[in-house]
Amino acid sequence: MNIGVLREKDPLDRRVALTPPVVRQLTEHGNHVWVESKAGDGAKYRDDEFIRAGASIGYSKADVIGRSELMVMISTPTTEELDLCRAGMAFMAFYHMAVAGQGVFQRLLERQITAIGCEIIETPDGRHPVLAAASELCGRMAVPLAAHLLRSSSGGRGILLGGTPGVPPADVVVLGAGVVGARAARAAAAAGAHVTVLDVDSEKLRDLVDHVSNVSTALADPEAVAAAVASADVLIGAVLVAGARTPHVVSKTMVEAMRPGSVIIDIAIDQGGCIETSRPTTIAEPTFIHHGVVHYCVPNLTGDIGRSASVALAQALLPYLVRLGELGVEGALLKCPQLARGVYTHRGECVHRRLASAWKAPYRPIAELLTEPPAKSAAVES
Repeated sequence: MNIGVLREKDPLDRRVALTPPVVRQLTEHGNHVWVESKAGDGAKYRDDEFIRAGASIGYSKADVIGRSELMVMISTPTTEELDLCRAGMAFMAFYHMAVAGQGVFQRLLERQITAIGCEIIETPDGRHPVLAAASELCGRMAVPLAAHLLRSSSGGRGILLGGTPGVPPADVVVLGAGVVGARAARAAAAAGAHVTVLDVDSEKLRDLVDHVSNVSTALADPEAVAAAVASADVLIGAVLVAGARTPHVVSKTMVEAMRPGSVIIDIAIDQGGCIETSRPTTIAEPTFIHHGVVHYCVPNLTGDIGRSASVALAQALLPYLVRLGELGVEGALLKCPQLARGVYTHRGECVHRRLASAWKAPYRPIAELLTEPPAKSAAVES
């Protein structure tokens, strides 16, 4: 299969979807990889490293897309990038459809693109292995960010996260005990903070306590959340509803009850945010203050650790790309249920129930589509 890799559109996003070692493995499996020139610069991978791994370099997005059957990116493709795609192509990315906008969704349908959402590829036991690779990084990043934002010069309360003898540590509250929340809780506890984790799933809390010491837990009912938020020096939002917009667990009233200089890091901002006062920020201007509370709400948080994020995500994507190369898109979707559960659109139809409900679009189960022969495409070729 011809696989294409584009340069991420945000100049501050330093990730690349595939690394040279992963490209080498794909080429050894008989695939041909096309990489847009300078796509790896942010992660410190030069074009010549991709060439030595067996890739070819394309000098424009149109060049790479025109030569490829399957595109791979990390961030959501733009409508301009989708317009360059031929009908029937496949495009893997973190779409975060709940906040991507209906324009992207409609373009995927119009161009009859098979949109594979990295964030919703799901194993039979409910895990999201590609999303987990990013989530582990986000959870680990949250705590050093919190330590920095608590400093007086950052607008924080002037608190040392872990305290010292005779000086109490910061109170860190984590909403969500999934991959992000568990990693953040572990890192915060290791730094010496007083950590409380809340989740609606008691099994997740039990598992967290079994693996992380010095962490308090509570079920996330509204009263418990309000009490924890009011006492927090740092509030980390790590709530996920895969493929859907994240609900607001923390209200504006709760935020305004926090002490001035407290810090909020809303990692769920990729899916709309779990805190009512959150709004997307950028790596260049990552924070804003509401009612004296510092908010850090950067989508694609791992874009600032380009090398580590690229390595983790490329390795997580590799087994699925190998299957796609061996079997073709439709063959892989038929024989790999994990991939099939990660598809938003296929053959001009919405095959993701939650997305169809959110955008009030007709829904077709992908299994039903895969048993039908492809209809002749009426989509406009690029």
